[in-house]
Amino acid sequence: MRIGDAAAAAGTTPRALRFYEQRGLLHPPARSGSGQREYGPAEVARVRVIRRLLAVGLTVDDLASRVHRLDLLGQDPPVRCSDSPGPDTLAPVVHARLATLDAEIARLTALRAKLAHHIATGGTEVPGD
Repeated sequence: MRIGDAAAAAGTTPRALRFYEQRGLLHPPARSGSGQREYGPAEVARVRVIRRLLAVGLTVDDLASRVHRLDLLGQDPPVRCSDSPGPDTLAPVVHARLATLDAEIARLTALRAKLAHHIATGGTEVPGD
């Protein structure tokens, strides 16, 4: 199927497919005689996995670091991280992303508290760091 059909089947856009290919998340697809990209069910399944992982907070760089594991998650049934433990699984990447998110939540919570204090004092006090 052509890029527009593959993108629609995966719930994304042709631009996203080209971006995933550029970043190494998708293997370069076969090309038609006229040079158009041709995708099959395996590529659509992989894009769905990529989109699910991005939707839960992982980044493109996170996925690129474990690109060789993406096809496992697209299998039916998908291979769970705990079924094949090791340093090359997604688990360490997920734990690192959780730590990053926790740190950002703490930073934003402190910032919110400062802003709330500023409002509570009528804007007369600028909270310290």
